[in-house]
Amino acid sequence: QAQLVQSGGGSVQAGGSLRLSCEAREYYKNGRWMAWFRQVSGKEREGVAGFVIGYHGVYFADFVKGRFSVSQDNAQNMVYLQMDGLSPEDTAMYYCAADVDNPKEWELPQSWRKWGQGTQVTVSS
Repeated sequence: QAQLVQSGGGSVQAGGSLRLSCEAREYYKNGRWMAWFRQVSGKEREGVAGFVIGYHGVYFADFVKGRFSVSQDNAQNMVYLQMDGLSPEDTAMYYCAADVDNPKEWELPQSWRKWGQGTQVTVSS
């Protein structure tokens, strides 16, 4: 069964940086949408970034405010979320997602069929 395998994350102080990785395997195909989401315990999962494999443009949620970037590695079938300028409000479980029903609604978790296992990001003040 096709999977999304995540790595990275961890704990960092406010203002620090972290990079999350997602091995997309069979989902890493040109023209396919993928996304990064995050979820705080007890709250709904929210979209962080939506993007298309093979294209440079990325849609970011407003709260990102230029702090995050997304990159792709064709040789490794990997996508990355580079997070800089982290604040305690960024503390959450982060997920990569693939196989979207409607790209125009990429920010909605119910639009996505496949999820990575999640990785915890904790930012201390």
